[in-house]
Amino acid sequence: MTVATVNPATGETLKTFDALGPEEIETRLSRASSAFAEYRTTGFEHRAGLVRRAADLLEADTDEIARTMTTEMGKPVTAARAEAAKCVKALRWYAEHAPRLLADEHPDPADVRDSGGAAAHVRYRPLGPVLAVMPWNFPLWQVIRFAAPALMAGNVALLKHASNVPQTALYLEDLFLRAGFPTGCFQTLLIGSGAVEAVLRDRRVAAATLTGSEPAGRAVASVAGDEIKKTVLELGGSDPFIVLPSADVAAAAATAVTARTQNNGQSCIAAKRFIVHTEVYDDFVARFTRAMEALKVGDPMEEDTDIGPLALRSGLEDLEELVRDATAKGATALCGGRRPPGREHGWFYEPTVLVDVTPDMRIHHEEA
Repeated sequence: MTVATVNPATGETLKTFDALGPEEIETRLSRASSAFAEYRTTGFEHRAGLVRRAADLLEADTDEIARTMTTEMGKPVTAARAEAAKCVKALRWYAEHAPRLLADEHPDPADVRDSGGAAAHVRYRPLGPVLAVMPWNFPLWQVIRFAAPALMAGNVALLKHASNVPQTALYLEDLFLRAGFPTGCFQTLLIGSGAVEAVLRDRRVAAATLTGSEPAGRAVASVAGDEIKKTVLELGGSDPFIVLPSADVAAAAATAVTARTQNNGQSCIAAKRFIVHTEVYDDFVARFTRAMEALKVGDPMEEDTDIGPLALRSGLEDLEELVRDATAKGATALCGGRRPPGREHGWFYEPTVLVDVTPDMRIHHEEA
């Protein structure tokens, strides 16, 4: 199979990569195991120096990597730069605070039951190579928020990124190499989802972390459970935004727009269902709809664009189907509900407000 950068603003395939074969995967697993054997013995001061260097390099690369993210998954470039800045902050935070967070603990002997007079202590030790299965919606942040603490703890990382952001994934491997991390401490695996199970079952992989869909989470959790390996999972959802009569309705409506449309609406923590008390319903809906209509949909590389394209053609088609299902069953689109006129290329969809949504509609319970 191939892994490709496809610009969602145009639908154009810009660059393709061959997925790693079994021998190449084995080389990287072996490299990770060897790197861990040495890296785990380093101290916090050494690791912090490397992580700070990565932060400095990323800060210098902000404009370049922001444009790469925007090209690969369509987020407005202003949001992409903000994502890079957040990653720089996280790297520096963990470099500073990891020694305290992972310091040895020495409980008061009086608190240790049945100790027989023996002292007790808690000591944190690295696990080994950790497989990270990461999503495209925040292609830099989701990785850095895993990598920074994992590397500071003495683990090494194997990244299986989403297949539509290969250049961002390769940049991350290069970033840590340029920062001075030993070869094998952070490696990108350009592989399809079908190759993940074999990597996770490999005895050299100690644990896994995944951010993604519920089906992806089930798949990784079942394998990790079968192998008795630790996992951290963050899955999608359909979060409610509740507006009560006590609310500042104008402020609530403004916040609601940001909460729904951040990252082109593609965020697991976005507000997705709006439940509004009857006393403030008309006022909130009017304000919310006007603000949604006012958002500029366009080229995500332009500084004044509010909403870029959806990251994937399948995402656009799924959203269209959810809206069709809802309107066929009685929902009304107060704005949007269609692809923008005049945009034949790219995976754009107008910001949409649906009312009269009922439980028999798929959009009532499915992530949109």
